[in-house]
Amino acid sequence: MSSENQNYFVHSSAIVDEGAQIGKGTKIWHFSHVRSGAKIGENCSISQNCYVDDRAVLGNGVKLQNNVSVYAMVTLEDGVFAGPSMVFTNDINPRAPYPKGGKWISTLVKKGATLGANCTVVCGHVIGEWAMIGAGAVISKDVPDYALMVGVPAYQIGWVCECGIKLPLGIDSDNNEQTTCEKCSRIFVREGLVVKQIN
Repeated sequence: MSSENQNYFVHSSAIVDEGAQIGKGTKIWHFSHVRSGAKIGENCSISQNCYVDDRAVLGNGVKLQNNVSVYAMVTLEDGVFAGPSMVFTNDINPRAPYPKGGKWISTLVKKGATLGANCTVVCGHVIGEWAMIGAGAVISKDVPDYALMVGVPAYQIGWVCECGIKLPLGIDSDNNEQTTCEKCSRIFVREGLVVKQIN
């Protein structure tokens, strides 16, 4: 599919199949492939050598860095950042002789979350709003909103603001507390293992 007469940009080396839905202002760069049935929102950036599968959904303002494949049944909400060469899966126990016939397992990455370079998201999990996944981490469980996760398997080491700054909040389940981001002055409350922005 050519971007000629469209309101989005497709580099001449990229392939966008007929039937893909591409939003206004989105840019699809060198050697990327968007399958028929993929849905990409407005003002997204699909960097070099990316793949967006049938039944993959990207919201508005999503950024895929180089070498990211978004497979069927993966949904990225608005403002998600997928770092270079990070990996999604959609099959928990793949075998070459036993194909699943399209019966994949879904993954949801919620608004504003960041997936660091070379991290892996094992399918079947939800990554919360504005969560921050460190480079090289392996996500094998659900991630709370605003959580900062690192390691293999990934574990929580703190909380982050919407602007990306680490918040001075604990990660124990027993206490409640409130803090203000030192950079942007957003106010957050923590009730056990749940953090919410209140302004």
